[in-house]
Amino acid sequence: MTSTAPHQSILDKPFVLDLFAGPGGLDVAGRALGIPSLGIEWDKSACLTRYAAGLETLHADVSAIRKESFESLPPEINVLAGGPPCQTYSVAGNGVGRKALDKVKEYIERLMSGDSDGAIDKALGGLGEDPRTALVLEPLRYAIQATRSPNRGNRPYDVIVLEQVPAVEALWHHYAMVLENEGLPDGTKYKVVVDVLDTETYGVPQTRSRAVLIARREGLGEPSLPKATHHAYEAREWNRRTDQVVAQAYQPTLHEEAAPKAEQRTEGDEKREHWRSMGDVLSEPVGTHPGRRTPFLVRSNYGSSGHPGRRGVRTDRQPAATVTGRISRFVVFEHLNESVVREGARFSMNEAGMLQTFPPDYPWSGTAQAQQVGNAVPPLFGAHLLTAALGLPAPDPNLLREPWVPATEEQRAKLRSHGCGAADDCTARCPRPEDQAPPRSTSRKKRVPAE
Repeated sequence: MTSTAPHQSILDKPFVLDLFAGPGGLDVAGRALGIPSLGIEWDKSACLTRYAAGLETLHADVSAIRKESFESLPPEINVLAGGPPCQTYSVAGNGVGRKALDKVKEYIERLMSGDSDGAIDKALGGLGEDPRTALVLEPLRYAIQATRSPNRGNRPYDVIVLEQVPAVEALWHHYAMVLENEGLPDGTKYKVVVDVLDTETYGVPQTRSRAVLIARREGLGEPSLPKATHHAYEAREWNRRTDQVVAQAYQPTLHEEAAPKAEQRTEGDEKREHWRSMGDVLSEPVGTHPGRRTPFLVRSNYGSSGHPGRRGVRTDRQPAATVTGRISRFVVFEHLNESVVREGARFSMNEAGMLQTFPPDYPWSGTAQAQQVGNAVPPLFGAHLLTAALGLPAPDPNLLREPWVPATEEQRAKLRSHGCGAADDCTARCPRPEDQAPPRSTSRKKRVPAE
């Protein structure tokens, strides 16, 4: 794969602060690219995964760090990144954020005009019953705080990279408008690009759409979105009913129609590779992954990225449906002959992570591992975002195919001492899960994980 991007980053020494860092999607991308990062994550299990993976981490609430210990962050950080919790904005979530979009835009303008943190915090109480809705404002509040930090010399971040579910695209456009036209309260302005990108067009073996914002401080050149390297997936005539997929999915004519030749020419005479399928990443043994027998079928019970037409059954020759916290419920069938299938095991967490482009043998730890996998930024997609933001060549599609080497016990203890305050346990400074969870509803609505 070739790229027209310059080989020298627009920054001499990129250093990423990853807000809402999860189990490490963006940080894994940074590690593979040789870019240091520090992640802030409030969930204990996600932090255990990060420590096991050897990633620099603060087990903390993003808002609390900004309010109470921003000056303790490394002053050399010059890239701000983050994917705020999406449950209230996702089409699979409770929708509180989508109903509050106009109100959130108002708070964006108030922040840029210089309203005090106290006034904003008081006003944010009116955003509804789910406190996570206001977290989408945190990247902007961090950007402003950087210009008021004596430890940084009041120096603004050079680059900002944000991603969220498609429903947040309108907010990212509002971010872009104020960053370009009004600037931060100190006068710093940015050049910004925003769009919704499909991750399968960047080599991720699943259909997942994300609203992306990339901003560069004025004087650092025009930002651009990463160029697609793979074809978009089209469902075409793949039948969504299990009984007909079993009979039809493996006919050569359908396979040829659904799988155009790799390196097919596209608009602008650019070459793109064929989208990657589940079988592409799971069929062969790698690390402790024994390889998954093909052909196989996967049945999910929900739509993908807001497109109900994408739900149902897919074969190993197709990308996965959006990997969410429900990945552990995907039912996998092994194909025995032309008309009979046997229900097989569900995806292991190692396999689920590989569908997200985490390296094989990534050390998933703690509880709710499926939710960790589903909430993460696909590392390969994250690598595309970082390279585009920094003006680097597009990453090699095989960048993350080698097994991950976990941290040693000594390394984990050191990371946890820094992140939690003790080598083997959380301390009083670590957040409690209930501090950010929405209050229990009096109605008995079914809880649905976010996309």
